Amino acid sequence: MKKIPFLTLAIIISCCLNAAAQPRKYQSAIIAFYNLENFYDTVFHKRQDDEAFTPGGTKAYTSTVFKEKTDHLAAVISRIGTDINPDGPALLGVSEVENNTVLDALAQHPLLTIRHYRYAHHDSKDARGMDVALFYNPRYFRLQKSRPLFVKIPEGTKESGYTRDILWVTGLLNGEKVHVFVNHWPSRYGGEKKSAPGRMAAALTIRRFIDTLIRYNPMAKIIVMGDFNDEPVSNSIVNGLKTTDQAAAIKMGELYNPWVSLYKNGTGTLAYQNAWSLFDQILLSEGFLEKQQTGFFFYKNAVFKKDALIENIGPYRGYPMRSYTGDLYRGGYSDHFPVMMVLLKHFP
Repeated sequence: MKKIPFLTLAIIISCCLNAAAQPRKYQSAIIAFYNLENFYDTVFHKRQDDEAFTPGGTKAYTSTVFKEKTDHLAAVISRIGTDINPDGPALLGVSEVENNTVLDALAQHPLLTIRHYRYAHHDSKDARGMDVALFYNPRYFRLQKSRPLFVKIPEGTKESGYTRDILWVTGLLNGEKVHVFVNHWPSRYGGEKKSAPGRMAAALTIRRFIDTLIRYNPMAKIIVMGDFNDEPVSNSIVNGLKTTDQAAAIKMGELYNPWVSLYKNGTGTLAYQNAWSLFDQILLSEGFLEKQQTGFFFYKNAVFKKDALIENIGPYRGYPMRSYTGDLYRGGYSDHFPVMMVLLKHFP
């Protein structure tokens, strides 16, 4: 396995170096998440909404449209984090993917083949046929195992008694064991209050697994990413997952949420009725917070919001440029912006 690229970061990394210190070299790993907005193939699989995304369906989802959407998504993914590391994401969680067909189309796209992405994915029972998956660059990450986590939805929360599975992946990030949970929690369809128990059920499902991991290793390195359909300050995130935005005061077992300040400043990853939400987040366990360690530590996070991804005309000006507005093909990317996180490791 080739060594991970590194970059020289100077004294501007004030969280890592004091003003008198000499510049040091760091290995970097980019962690990202992207909701791909209804990334279907063109075949009818007899699922709810599936027929619409076919050549004869209401959205006229032809092979030409599918190819263009794949091109656009690959173009975005190829650029995420490359100002820090030219290899882009070492780990990329995705949601709203239908099956291996669409995942293969992305992994094998000419813009991404140089990275040799592989992925972990399991089909779930989602009525729309939408799943989550984790792409990983084998230069950085060695997969050990993956499994889906079933989320039992409280009765009356939504029409079906199930939702998308959570993907749990375990492997070695540059030789360091990490656990990754990829999520797409139940939507707010039917109202935020009525649907909230479904998102809390998803949060508690992960929390039980995290508690087990922490019992065996209090400093276990855990990454929880996804489209939570809740804000960084929502009950499911703060009390369900047990998160804090205070890195210096984190308690054992809590997850660090660096997105709270961005959310309070009005930054979002999707917009609805002229209001921004920050549903897409990446959370970390305490093991990533100590900067004087031999392993990877948290450096910074950001919403990946480039001009090409932003709608520039009409009533949705300033929003993410999506693929469809209703049944009208817009030729955009996704209705969500990607999010990313930079991990650093002292270069030996």
